[in-house]
Amino acid sequence: MMLNIIEFSGLRVDDVMVPRVDIVAIDETDTMRDVLEKFIEANHSRMPVFRETLDGVTGMIHVKDYLRWMVARGAKRRRRKQDKPDIPEATEKSEKQGPGGLSIPATELSIPVKQAGLNRSVLFVPPSMPATDLLIRMQASHTHLAIVIDEYGGTEGLVSIEDLVEVIVGDISDEHDTDEDLDVKPVDANVYSADGRTDISTLEELLGVDLLSEEDEEEADTLAGLVFKLAGRVPTRGEIIRHQSGIEFEIVDSDPRRVKRLRIHVKDISRNPDTQTHQEQGS
Repeated sequence: MMLNIIEFSGLRVDDVMVPRVDIVAIDETDTMRDVLEKFIEANHSRMPVFRETLDGVTGMIHVKDYLRWMVARGAKRRRRKQDKPDIPEATEKSEKQGPGGLSIPATELSIPVKQAGLNRSVLFVPPSMPATDLLIRMQASHTHLAIVIDEYGGTEGLVSIEDLVEVIVGDISDEHDTDEDLDVKPVDANVYSADGRTDISTLEELLGVDLLSEEDEEEADTLAGLVFKLAGRVPTRGEIIRHQSGIEFEIVDSDPRRVKRLRIHVKDISRNPDTQTHQEQGS
């Protein structure tokens, strides 16, 4: 960890940011139902809110604030029904049952984000800002999301406090992270997607190839470690690293310390003879 701290002290914001193309954000005209679906799909605790384009970020919504809003709306509706039990049946049918029997009317979920009043402030920082300065500023302001802006005021990326902390302590897994995240998953014909933490042996067994020689087996255990060894450094997003077997590793997501996600192209590869024979006999 000491080495990570030393390395962190030399990083800039643009070294650790999530690039613009990977940002999941909320349009202020989205409905509260849209917001719920985005939180579920993206599995984020915070998402920026923008007006018209991503260059017009107005703040962020925290999932805790969203849940409090739902509970408050549901409780208010329930109290109203207790005071006026003759609410039309048609109205009740349009309600959604939530936790604890809370009823969320469809009309509530159709409210635009900009009318819900859930926006929190975010920090706006330049890409050249030292990462250590941003961490200190986040802690002092209790604002854990920063929008990275370029010289023209456009949105270049995003940094959360988790992004900064993970540079120091490594990946932070939560209860939503499962072993399934480390599977090699088919994307298209001869193309697979994998997490950088996936064991090399998982891909070797799937494709029937040896990716490391016996002498090199102690040098890498994961696909991220493999591409690091092949490239002699941490490759950047968009790079393609070729293995001698013919497999090409396309870097989908990475930061200065590690490869996070890869796309594996296996169109022209040389398989192990024993494995290939076994597969042909089984087909």
